[in-house]
Amino acid sequence: MILINFGHPLTPEQRVAIEQSCSASIERETEIKAQFDPDQPFAAQAKALVDSAGLSGTEWQTLPILVSLPTLHVIAAVTLAELNGRMGYFPSIVRLKPVPDSTPPVFQLAEIINLQAVRDKARQER
Repeated sequence: MILINFGHPLTPEQRVAIEQSCSASIERETEIKAQFDPDQPFAAQAKALVDSAGLSGTEWQTLPILVSLPTLHVIAAVTLAELNGRMGYFPSIVRLKPVPDSTPPVFQLAEIINLQAVRDKARQER
């Protein structure tokens, strides 16, 4: 699978946990820094951010892609909208959580969230 990381850099231990959770190898990881200018519209910046992954329209729609979203919620939301438009579905995402009582702070894999499954289940509530 391809891991597109818009968040913090991942440790080797986090990568192993992701591969085990997904039952798939990370064939390629693309780290993209999500630095937005607060004085400019976020939609255009999200488009540029996703463009920088370097995938074609066909690749977005056909490759197994896992996403680590930007950590700022507004940037994550706009980036997710851009990804959904390109992929035709919501991607699965990485969620990390802090290791209790760790100094300095250490994060571990909490779960892989299949956002399309969340969306599909939510549609039943209509």
